[in-house]
Amino acid sequence: MFVLELTYTAPLDRVDALLEEHVAWLNTHYAAGLFLASGRKEPREGGVILAAGADRAAIEELTHSDPFVVAGVCAYRVTEFVATKTAPALDTYREQLPAS
Repeated sequence: MFVLELTYTAPLDRVDALLEEHVAWLNTHYAAGLFLASGRKEPREGGVILAAGADRAAIEELTHSDPFVVAGVCAYRVTEFVATKTAPALDTYREQLPAS
């Protein structure tokens, strides 16, 4: 599981100009079952995406295709974690710790 943290690197008017393309990009990855939740940070300085997956390199590559990144208006920080406890609605995403 991954937390994708977006930080805007350009003024909000430039971000807003790309918002429709960014939402279409999000929708594609929701439809594929990769994204579980997303939204703006408060204060509005970026956003957060919760993504399912086991391949960090693939997730990092995916972030490069975000229209926000392509246009140079945001940067991503990718944090991987093992979701060993979840709400019942997310049971299918529960993970086991690796064997020691």
